[in-house]
Amino acid sequence: MSLFDLTGKVAVITGSSKGIGKAIAERMAEAGARVVISSRKPEPCAEVAAALNAKFGAGRAISITANISSKDDLQNLVGKTNAEFGKIDILVCNAASNPYYGPLAGIADDQFRKILENNVIANHWLINFVAPQMIARKDGAIIIVSSIGGLRGSSVIGAYNISKAADFQLARNLAVEYGPHNVRVNCIAPGLIKTDFARALWEDAEMLSLRTATTPLRRIGEPDEIAGAAIFLASQAGSFVTGQSIVVDGGVTI
Repeated sequence: MSLFDLTGKVAVITGSSKGIGKAIAERMAEAGARVVISSRKPEPCAEVAAALNAKFGAGRAISITANISSKDDLQNLVGKTNAEFGKIDILVCNAASNPYYGPLAGIADDQFRKILENNVIANHWLINFVAPQMIARKDGAIIIVSSIGGLRGSSVIGAYNISKAADFQLARNLAVEYGPHNVRVNCIAPGLIKTDFARALWEDAEMLSLRTATTPLRRIGEPDEIAGAAIFLASQAGSFVTGQSIVVDGGVTI
């Protein structure tokens, strides 16, 4: 059996109708997992699930709508997944938001609160809904998609960076709590990836030129390159890795 085989596993991936989340779902399905596609809008989720079922066979993917800002939605996501697939082996907390660009002095309280609630507290909620069954089975992998922003300061996305730094610590703390039960919790910290979420950054020709010039690999990343790290962390290949933040950024932070 391949170290990267996910046959028989069930994976829930938030924010998986596009971008990084979609790439992770596609690759996990390819590795043998049954996957749950989830985001706020039902139509894009259904489209991705249908495409995966067409490619890998009926029943490989389902779609469940959930807004990460709603605790009830997240509980429903877990409940429906358990009803459909019977369990959750892998949880990928990928969905996030960033409604504000600019210095912290200018951010409204509601904007700051939304960033922290969606990017940190929602992860905490969802993990708490999923973890008990993983603990009972003595097996599970939880992955939080953070960002290299959590390692750096910024005059433009400072609040977002603060939330992503908090995700690093959330993973470390839960790794300590869940480790004795063989449940692993890790983060992936992407650099600039070509997604709709980061479009404002990579569509700016001047900013893109500056970023690629200061990145050892001289380019930005693709969603599929984050999916590879997720497969590693979710599979037997990463079975002795917990509480870590794997940076996938083309070398920009070095």
